[in-house]
Amino acid sequence: MTHAMSRRRLLAMSALGFASLGAGGRAARAAEALDPAAARINGMKHAQDLGVQGRYEKLAPAVRETFDSATMTRVAAGASWNKIPPDKQQALIEAFERMTTASYASQFAAYSGQQFTVEPKATPRNADVIVRSRLVPANGDPVTFNYLMRGSGADWKIEDVYLDGTISQLAVRRSEFSAILASDGPDGLLSKLKAQSDGLLKS
Repeated sequence: MTHAMSRRRLLAMSALGFASLGAGGRAARAAEALDPAAARINGMKHAQDLGVQGRYEKLAPAVRETFDSATMTRVAAGASWNKIPPDKQQALIEAFERMTTASYASQFAAYSGQQFTVEPKATPRNADVIVRSRLVPANGDPVTFNYLMRGSGADWKIEDVYLDGTISQLAVRRSEFSAILASDGPDGLLSKLKAQSDGLLKS
């Protein structure tokens, strides 16, 4: 595996939020919301034996529980969202979630026990919380990533992930989705997401 490929895989894994997030206040409550995802990663240590479909089935509940896919899809679609019929909106949310899970299932083939570390103090951002974290591989440089989370009580969801600490995954998606919606409409975006998921699950 090349260093570049290793880094991309680490970034993808970090986005799933498989970390033991920090203590204190809202950060502690956000951490509790991610506990089911942290538990599921223990079953991924023989990821290559599972195959991509097996990894997808293991990761799907974690993605569903830790990501606010509805909000992420709406934000990624931008101003076009309100013009999309409700049934197509729901189909896009489901396709976005499937694509997200398929992406991580493909990337997790290389999982080998990386360690997650988290700064103990979260940073409030209006109604949200930023949790700063690092993914430390057995060899190579740590990868910095931050979660943008929103919630109350034990119900916390990831709304965005900043890869390398600064690159908004949602902003990248918004650029992609807006272009497709402008040229091909919601059906075109649905087709694109389905094709991407299908390709990842065959890899």
